[in-house]
Amino acid sequence: MRVPITAGNWKMYKTVEEASAFAEALLNEASSLTEVEMIVCPPYTALSSLSQYFEGTPLALGAQNMHWETQGAYTGEISALMLKETGCSYVILGHSERRHVFHETSGEVGKKVATAFENELVPILCVGETIEEREQGRTQSVVQEQLMAGIDRLGSHNAGRLVIAYEPVWAIGTGKASTPEDAREVVAYIRSLYADRFGKEVSESIRILYGGSVKPDNVYEFVKEEQIDGTLVGGASLDPVSFLTIAGETRRVYT
Repeated sequence: MRVPITAGNWKMYKTVEEASAFAEALLNEASSLTEVEMIVCPPYTALSSLSQYFEGTPLALGAQNMHWETQGAYTGEISALMLKETGCSYVILGHSERRHVFHETSGEVGKKVATAFENELVPILCVGETIEEREQGRTQSVVQEQLMAGIDRLGSHNAGRLVIAYEPVWAIGTGKASTPEDAREVVAYIRSLYADRFGKEVSESIRILYGGSVKPDNVYEFVKEEQIDGTLVGGASLDPVSFLTIAGETRRVYT
């Protein structure tokens, strides 16, 4: 059975002090949710602080982005080596905001995926279509392009470790979540593409998440879908009670 994930992407929210207060509130309850892997992805500035809180607990730490080079003259960037030093196990790559606000290409995301694995970080590779692309009937072609470029440099020895997040761009931060049925259909398509590349056994082993206006009151409808292995949560992950509720609803499917 694939271990489900509840991952929180804080984006550009929370100071170190606020992140520490969150961790203290979270740790009181997180130990009872061991059937779910809980990952917190704060801003870079809070990584070291949270690493101290999370050490020896079931909670994992992730970053929100990184550069594909491990060092160099890249002002303002963060490398995989730096993330490892702060205690990260995961890194979100190819999030829609990185693609559409900062104009990262799928090819660049693919280089980052390879670099992450080379440095013992597990990438959470994000793919998803805009509302215009969806209305034009291009959901599958967009997801295929983003996925295949993202795994272009991925070796078979790491293929079973990758985490993928389907995040329809039009559902992120808008309050408009995809329907569970639509999400299941796209996730199943992603899994079929992965099977074509790495084989059915590997495809069935990887975890594919849904992201996009996930909240405590709708998460169960998504995670009960057989193809969906958890969620990548934005705004609802900023509150420890909300985040724990989402993890608890996810656990309910598997217990």
